[in-house]
Amino acid sequence: MGDENGVEMSTAQKRRSEDAEHDDGRRPAPSRTARIRACAECKRHKIKCEPVNNETKCAKCLRSGTECVPYNMNQRFLDEDAVWKESATAELRQLRSSVQLLLRHNKLPDVEQPTEASPVVSSRQIDNFSPANVISEHGHSALVVPPPMDMTRDPSAEPDSLEEAGLATVPMRSLYDLTRIRNLSNSNRLKPKSASYEEDFIAQGLVPLAKAEELFKRYITDIRLYLWAGVLFPYDSLEAVRRSSSLLTATVLTIAALHTPGSNETLQECYNIFVSLTYNACLSRPQNLDDIRAQALAAFYLSNLSWKLSGLAVRNAVEMNIHQSFQKLMRGHEDQRDNVRLWYALYVCEHQCSIAFGRPSIIHEDASIRNIEQFLDSPNTKPGDIRLCAQVALFKILTEAYNTYGSDPEQPLTEPDFQQLRLFNFAIEQWRISWQSRSADSPVIGSYPSKGVVLYYHFARLQLNSLALRALPPPSAASSEPLSYDRREAANIAISAATSTLTLIFEEPDLRCAMAAVPIFTHTMVAFCATFLLKMTRTWGSIAQPQSPVLSSEPIGLGLNFNVSQVLSLSRRSASFLAKVAENLNEKHLTRHIVHGINEFLKRIDIATTPAGTHVTALPVDGYTGNDFLQMSDGLPGDSSADIANGYNMFDLIGSYGFGFDETFFGRVSSTNVDFWETEPF
Repeated sequence: MGDENGVEMSTAQKRRSEDAEHDDGRRPAPSRTARIRACAECKRHKIKCEPVNNETKCAKCLRSGTECVPYNMNQRFLDEDAVWKESATAELRQLRSSVQLLLRHNKLPDVEQPTEASPVVSSRQIDNFSPANVISEHGHSALVVPPPMDMTRDPSAEPDSLEEAGLATVPMRSLYDLTRIRNLSNSNRLKPKSASYEEDFIAQGLVPLAKAEELFKRYITDIRLYLWAGVLFPYDSLEAVRRSSSLLTATVLTIAALHTPGSNETLQECYNIFVSLTYNACLSRPQNLDDIRAQALAAFYLSNLSWKLSGLAVRNAVEMNIHQSFQKLMRGHEDQRDNVRLWYALYVCEHQCSIAFGRPSIIHEDASIRNIEQFLDSPNTKPGDIRLCAQVALFKILTEAYNTYGSDPEQPLTEPDFQQLRLFNFAIEQWRISWQSRSADSPVIGSYPSKGVVLYYHFARLQLNSLALRALPPPSAASSEPLSYDRREAANIAISAATSTLTLIFEEPDLRCAMAAVPIFTHTMVAFCATFLLKMTRTWGSIAQPQSPVLSSEPIGLGLNFNVSQVLSLSRRSASFLAKVAENLNEKHLTRHIVHGINEFLKRIDIATTPAGTHVTALPVDGYTGNDFLQMSDGLPGDSSADIANGYNMFDLIGSYGFGFDETFFGRVSSTNVDFWETEPF
């Protein structure tokens, strides 16, 4: 200890003398790396460790030729830090010299020397930087330096704003009033920021301008009007949307590329840019309504990101107080009407995603949802507003049903539950009567607005009444108890609704034309209806009357009005129709996966029945006739349900509130190799 204290004292004396010489103007001492105590070799021999100028080793290690390793590990960090800083300084000098040379060659003014006003990063700031990985616009992982935690005070706040805020404020507002920290503010005074389109991804050449114009035109012409007449996209030119939001620009280009056949490379480029911009917006404070529109629009069309994007869009909208726009509109602020439209669109988007996944919604019924008629009672109402409010009213009913029955697939409905189910069915009937007549036809998309109301009506009835079959024990031909009248009535309504949904799409020309441009929720309707009916065939179709092997003309066991032959025909027609739709879409569109899933399910049913000697008559794709029927022996094999469960299975969708879909579903039914829909980080 004595030797070490002596070393420290002598070092301190030398430093004082060197500083004195430097102050006197004499020749400064050579640079020498500060050393913390002795190295490991000198410590082992218990001798004084003498550093040598301009050398990394001490005198003892130089004489013996051994490695000079600091005894204290902090010394190693100091040595590495000194080497890094010296190398960085040399590179900065070289870069500055090169830049100066280029500027002189191009007859440009030299770079000014740093002044007190120009920010210079100190070595201490560099040491405190912590890098993080994000996705760049090229789709690759990039190393970025996150900004420091901002705890600065808001200089624009008035000292007397505590009096203006009133007594009854939310807790976080009170905290902001006391601290004035920017990050605690609600940002309700922020104005939409204008993006410089001279610097966006199109200007950088990541997407050529000609290709962007082509994709934008496709979106405006073929897709935009099918989502409430373009409520979420109020722009008519690419330049206008580029000036407003790069994220919204990337969204519409990605959606257009997804609906363009043979554009895999362009789709991947646009998708990478969209994901990169979304990453950047996740932890930043929202300042642009168009960025929220972009997130909602992407949630309607990008199946792999819909759930997460809908929640992100809702949170950002609430942070910008969009949920309070309805009250402001009712007080005469007409400039809030677009904000109310956005809030309604977010309500529908979030509830569609919640229902598809069987999860609770995060937007609850508020004054704007309860008073949509007041919103429509205005001369500024547009046709798209009526279509939007119609879906708001429908999902209000379905959400109430979810809160009543839940989504637990192991919780069956009791007999008293069917009285409430009748009230929900009556509400759905009244909804159709009220909104179908108000949804006027369009000169561009024809009768899709009114026919879309009928489509959602049938699908809502299927979703509600399929709960009658939830958590019922597996039936068997040997022993099966008849269903109660109420349960059988609801189950038959669900079967009829699923059949009507598919039939309506096949028979209505405007609906057939719209299927290539509608959001993924409509495609999911088809998938759910076909799967529900095929599950019914597989689960309940084996219970036949012992004396009759033909099921096409007799109801199946337990009193359900179910025609197996018709179900197989409708399922094949669904796959055939969606396959034609997919020809005009990108290979990675959800429709192709649905087609493969339905065909695979049909094949599994055929495989399950063939080993036991059961023969399935091939049915034409275009429909079925009176001679088409399913011939069966005494029944399906008793263990065939396990065969399907162990093989391909599109989840048990019968009787569960929600489709049972999750992020892995579309990977299971993928008809191609693994693509970016399954591998992206969201």
